[in-house]
This record gives sequence, C-alpha cells and structure tokens, in this order.
Amino acid sequence: EEDDLDEGDVDDDSVPPPHAIDADPVEDEHDDLHEDPDDRRDETRTRSAVAAALAGSALSTPPPDDELRHEPEDDALPLHDDPDEESSTDRHDGAAGIPPIGGEEPSEKRPRRRGRWALLAAVVVLGGLYVGGYFLTGTRMPADASIGGVDVGGLSPAEARAAVDEELTPREGDPVTLTHGDESFEIDPAEAGLALDVDASVDQAGGARSWDPRDMVALFFGSHEHAPALDVDDAALKAAVDGVAEAVDVPVTEALITFPEAKPKPRAPKPGLVVRKDDTAQLVQDQYLVQTDPAKVPTAAVEPAVDEDGLRQAMTEVAEPAVAAPVTIEVGDKDVDLPVTAYAPALTVEPVDGAMAPVIDPEKLAEPLTDATTGIGKKAVDATVEIRDDKPVVVPGKEGVGLQPQEMAEKLVPVLTETGDERTVQVEAKVVEPVFTTEDAKALKIVEKIGEFTTEYPHAEYRNVNQGRAAEILNGTILKPGQTFSFNDTVGERTAANGFTTGSVINNGRFQDELGGGVSQVVTTTYNAAFFAGLEDVEHHPHAFYIDRYPVGREATVYFGSLDLRFRNNLQSGVLIRAFVQKSSPGGVGRTTVQMWGTKEFEVKAGKSERRNFRAPATRYDDSDDCVPQAPLQGFDIDIYRTLSKGGKVVKRETDTANYQAAARIVCGEEPEDD
Repeated sequence: EEDDLDEGDVDDDSVPPPHAIDADPVEDEHDDLHEDPDDRRDETRTRSAVAAALAGSALSTPPPDDELRHEPEDDALPLHDDPDEESSTDRHDGAAGIPPIGGEEPSEKRPRRRGRWALLAAVVVLGGLYVGGYFLTGTRMPADASIGGVDVGGLSPAEARAAVDEELTPREGDPVTLTHGDESFEIDPAEAGLALDVDASVDQAGGARSWDPRDMVALFFGSHEHAPALDVDDAALKAAVDGVAEAVDVPVTEALITFPEAKPKPRAPKPGLVVRKDDTAQLVQDQYLVQTDPAKVPTAAVEPAVDEDGLRQAMTEVAEPAVAAPVTIEVGDKDVDLPVTAYAPALTVEPVDGAMAPVIDPEKLAEPLTDATTGIGKKAVDATVEIRDDKPVVVPGKEGVGLQPQEMAEKLVPVLTETGDERTVQVEAKVVEPVFTTEDAKALKIVEKIGEFTTEYPHAEYRNVNQGRAAEILNGTILKPGQTFSFNDTVGERTAANGFTTGSVINNGRFQDELGGGVSQVVTTTYNAAFFAGLEDVEHHPHAFYIDRYPVGREATVYFGSLDLRFRNNLQSGVLIRAFVQKSSPGGVGRTTVQMWGTKEFEVKAGKSERRNFRAPATRYDDSDDCVPQAPLQGFDIDIYRTLSKGGKVVKRETDTANYQAAARIVCGEEPEDD
C-alpha cells in the first residue's frame, strides 16, 4: 500500500543507509526502455515507498548534504512514465529524483529475447529452403517417377518428354480391348476421341514448377507412378461406350400377367444388366496406352420391381379373381353383363409403385366394349381415305353413342377383385367421337399416286389365297408423317385362323411347305412401291437365293418373328397403301399390285451394278420321306442404287447390296458311294 507516513510512524531501522541506494538514474536508462509496463509500475511503487521513508527520516535526522544532493543528467528518464500512477514526489518533496533500485536487467528476460531471435532465424532458414525448393522443381523429375510405365525418374523435363514420346506415341493407335463373357469389344482411340498429351503428362508427373511442399519432397524420396495425360473428346468417348452398352445391356424382365383366351398367364421376372457407363469411360481412359490384358466391362444388375413371390401372390389375389366372372354394367335402367372375353385382351397385371396391380388399356378395350354392349347406343365410325375412280376421297367419320373406354377402364379396375353384387359399375352412355376424325383425314393431304409396283406369279391356288389375304389386310393402311410401317405388325402372323394356308417357303436354304407360303410376293411388291415413292428403307431382307420373277437385288421376304419389312414415311404428307391381287387361273399368271398415295416429293431413279462374286451350287442328297427335289441356282452379289431428286436436283444417293447364296441341287435318295 502507498499510505502517507506520519513523521512518528517511520522506523529508523527500516530505512536503508544512504550508501545502499544507487543515486545515479542514468546507469540503467536503456534497460528500463525494454521493461514490461507491469514491472515498471511495481518498481515505481517501491521507489515511492523508499522516497517516503527517506523523507520521514530526513525530518528527524537530516543526512549530510553531499550524500543526498544529486542532480540527474538532462537526458535521464523520468522515474514515473505511467500517467495513471501518482508520483511519490507529489506528496514528498524530499523524495524527488530518487534513482531506481538495482542497475541490471532481470535474468528471466534474457532467454525470452534469445528465443525470439532463434525463431526468427528458423523462419528465415525455412523460407529460404521453401523458395529454393520451388526453383528446384521443374528442373528435374521426381525420384523413381514413371509415366505410363516409362521410367522418367531424375530426368530433366525435356528428357522426360522425349522418353514418353518415344515409348507411348507409337501406341496411340492401339485399341482398348474390353470383354463381357464371351464377347470382346475393341475401342478405337481415334473414334473414341482419345489422344496422348506428352507435355501435360510430364507436367503433372512433376516436370513443372510447384509451390507444393509434397512436390519438393518427391524430388528426392518415394516412388511415383503416373498415368499418361490425355486429350479426350467426351462426346466421342460417350458414343463408343454407348456402343458397348447397346451390345451388353440386358433389359430387366418385369413380372407380368396377361390373359390370353381369358386365362391368367404369368411371366416370371428376371434381373437385367446395364453397363456402368461412367466407370467404363474411365476404364477406357485408364487402359489406353498401357493395356496389357483385356479389361472387363463394368456392369451392374438391375432387379425387377416385383419378385417371384410377389408374382405368385398376384396370381392368387388379383389375376384369378379378375377373370372369375363377368362385370355388370348399369347404364340408366339397363344392366349389361360385360363378359371376361371382352375386357381380358385389354387387361394386364403388372408392377405399379412396387406392387402388382391390374391395368386396363382403354384403346384395347374400345372395340370389345362396343361389341359387347350393342344394346347401348351406336358405334362411332372413323374417317378414312378411299380410292374411287382412281382418285383419293376423304370419307367422313361419324359420332356414336356409347360407353367411354377411358371411363370404363378406370371404373373396371377397382371391381375386378370383387365378387357378387360388388362386381358392378355404373356409367352413362355418352357421345363417342371417332378415333380418326374427318379433320385428321383431310390434314394428311393424300392427293395423288406417288409410287406403284406390280409383280406376276405362276398359278398356284395357295398363292391366290395367301397373297389375296395379305393384300386384303394391307389395303387401306394409312401412315402418318414420321410413322414406320411394319409388314408383320400390319398383316399379323400367317396362321389358319388369320386366313392363310400352306404353301412353299424358303427355309434353311431349301424350299419347304409352311403356312403363308407365297406372301413374300406381296412383300416384294410393297417394298418396290415404297422404293419408288421415296419412302425411307428401315428394314428389308432379300431372299436367301435369287428368284427370277422378282427384280434382281430389289426384292424382299419376311418370316414372322425374325424377318420383317419396315419403311418410314419421311414425307410431309400422309401415305395411303392400296393393295389388290388379280388371281391366277390354271395356265395363266396372277398379278399383285401395291400403290402408295400421298403428296409427291421425290423423283426416283433406280440402277444396279453387274453381278459379281459368283458362287457355285453344291449337290445334296436327302433320303427323308418329305424330301422335295430342288434345281441348283448360282449365288452372287449385286448392288442396287436409288437416286432421289427434287426440282431436278439430286438430294440423296443410296446403295444397297444383295448377297444371294447358291441354292444347292437337292437329290432325293441316298448319296451314291464312290467307286
């Protein structure tokens, strides 16, 4: 405490003798400049107390003048530099100018100052090493470094570039081989958009300057393997991977229940398989230039939404009840039973939100619904286009009155699993619009004949039947712009129920009898009519060997389930197909004609090359009971050309090649033994 001392309170024994006090304040002047402020305040308090004691002592026993009188030098530091601290001289005039006690810096401050200097020195040294490391990077490659298997450790960047260029550039054209099971895929680097970047390869392996301490350390320590840097065309690489995926992907087979002949038929679910495209793209890049063995295509399994247990449960709880009895339809005061056979073709049970549920297709329900409820309203009639007096005429559609397929589908689904009176729906008869309206027919702009072709055939009754039936179904088919025609989808399977009979077909390189024989004559005629109308060829298949009543190379056949005739309406207008047959009679020929009607856009010219690559027929012996002898036919190849023009200018040239096998001479009987 700094309480003022009264004269009588001073203890003479507590006051140090004058010779123990250093009266020269200048000696420790510079040390005081570095003292801690708290230390200085403590020392100030001590000095004040001493000064007060001396002042009190002076009142009773004045010291000699020569011991107390001392004048400080002009540049001496003041005893009190803290403005908040009250100086003892404010209260004790006799204590003014008392010097500090002790003349040396406290010993504990010296290590602190030396530590600061040591830290500063360490920072300077490390900074120098760091800057030096930066300038060292980029002058040599890291120790034990390699790029795509090429050793570049310790080389200069220029030497590393030369080594990489020498070793890897010759491999730029090497394909990347991927495998999946027994299949193999070769990815052409140029087509996949892959190319080596030598400079970037060296830079990323440590051939460039770097502020990263790890790169500096790598110059001397560790093993460093780097993949080559590539220039990648992402779009081209994606296309290459998509090609692999197209061959490898297996669509998932979902559980499904259909109702042929109004009875539930389950289809078991099967997992699918998809190529992991991002991983495959990365794999191709990783394997490029360094591949030693084929790499497996990364794939992932795709599980069906419903498993076999779910399918079995759906058979019992949904499918079987759905076709157990008719559904009663209440329309006003009329009740009509909708038989199972009327809605079963439109009904499926399939996964919906992870569970099997009944689904009804309104379009497939429309016609059976109308036929089954003939006592309710009248059927709507679609508009169409007919050829009358060799001119196309739009036949207007007509409204009907009846049940709405969409409404019926929605109301049927909930009651299919019900029984008794609960298996009833209430609906109203409403106006039914034609599916294809008069306005739709007019908008097609079918105004003229744009293609026609006729072929002849020798008399055979099966040809009259089968060609006549196919032409009957085909006639009147309308293709909207952009729509693709399929012969198999349009005509359907050639069965007795569909109106076809047994005739001669080519199967496995020889003639034999099957249902629908002779239909290929209609197919060839249709193909040529589309050819000269300028329609886009999507799929066609020439016969296995050439039949001389058809245009060589420009003919086609079908086989339900495998071979089809397909073409796309690439015109601005709709296309109406007109087909008819003039039947043959004994000793005469029949004629099949197919016409295409629409709005003409192209002038079409056909051409062909010379026959080439001739193949001689062999001789085969057949001792089976159903053997049919066959004459030999020579095999060959031929090109067919089509030129499409508009306004006298060629807009497209097409080439198609037909490859005909040689038809063997079939001899019925055992093959003779060699002499």
